[in-house]
Amino acid sequence: MLDIAEELHRWVEQGRDFAVATVVAVGGSAPRQPGAALAVDADGTAIGSVSGGCVEGAVYELCQQALQDGETVLERFGYSDEDAFAVGLTCGGIIDILVTPVRAQDPARPVVTAALAAAAAGEASAVARIVSGPADLMGRALLVRPDGTYDGGYGGHPELDRTVAAEAGAFLDAGRTGTLEIGEQGSRCGAPLTVLVESSVPPPRMIVFGAIDFASALVRTGKFLNYHVTVCDARPVFATRTRFPDADEIVVEWPHTYLERTEVDARTVLCVLTHDAKFDVPLLKLALRLPVAYVGAMGSRRTHLERNERLRQVGVTELELARLRSPIGLDLGARTPEETALSIAAEIVAARRGGSGLSLTGAHTPIHHDVTSTSSPAGRIGSVA
Repeated sequence: MLDIAEELHRWVEQGRDFAVATVVAVGGSAPRQPGAALAVDADGTAIGSVSGGCVEGAVYELCQQALQDGETVLERFGYSDEDAFAVGLTCGGIIDILVTPVRAQDPARPVVTAALAAAAAGEASAVARIVSGPADLMGRALLVRPDGTYDGGYGGHPELDRTVAAEAGAFLDAGRTGTLEIGEQGSRCGAPLTVLVESSVPPPRMIVFGAIDFASALVRTGKFLNYHVTVCDARPVFATRTRFPDADEIVVEWPHTYLERTEVDARTVLCVLTHDAKFDVPLLKLALRLPVAYVGAMGSRRTHLERNERLRQVGVTELELARLRSPIGLDLGARTPEETALSIAAEIVAARRGGSGLSLTGAHTPIHHDVTSTSSPAGRIGSVA
């Protein structure tokens, strides 16, 4: 739901009633991940997607029905061997979808409104909705903030709210979206509930060191991948807004000095394009010791070997060196700045998702490496399989 927060927030401000269908769990090969959503308002306007087109028509009808009867439902869609043209996923996957009405009188409306406002403003928050359990709890929501405070509630056992808030806080810390199983009284005891936790966090950072032509193309690619992109270079003549109009931030400072003072996290990617020892060595010495997602450095194979030796001389260990992606990027035969940016971006995605970087043609490996198998939530699941 939070993936279409900006548009849904506008709907709320306009006073529209709507229903939102959210992917809760996936199995096998599915085009969208948990949290992906499609919403339909009372006039029949639709935004978002839950399957890339496979089941949108059926989900659209479920949303219209939810707007009429006010019922929250959980439905399953999957591939049918008997009838490949039946409503389902022809890619062979299975998805469970929660359909929730968000009308003026619905109990979840205030919490959903607050969650959409926070996500649209780029604030970190998590919304936790019950997707299976007692009918009176279905679709109810809790909004959790980074400091542990929360709004809303389920109207059940008081310990349930506190326990879900704590669990959702852990999801938020990791920037994760997924489901958790918990007892109706907030413990492992009692009737089980399934809760979908959607995290909304600011975009991950991409820091590009070295204001060169290749960096300009990489900035554009990073923005396409929804990174918050910073360009850093010690040379003011090159690090300019004119040269990097798409960058979110341009910093004129020695790279290692900037990296020492700026905030990074486990989603941050660092791309070192300077290939100049006086910049690279102090920068990489620091970068390889930070808990970031990716560190890559540009240069020829000869430059790579010489740079590694310099790094060893300043105390970088072999274990730390093993984290360095150098020469940066996948082997695409890239030559132009745009092709090189694509090569780097592909390596970043492969590292993030656990991909091999090999051609899918002729391979027998999964297409989606980061899909976690999830047992289907209990409750009202209509199967098309």
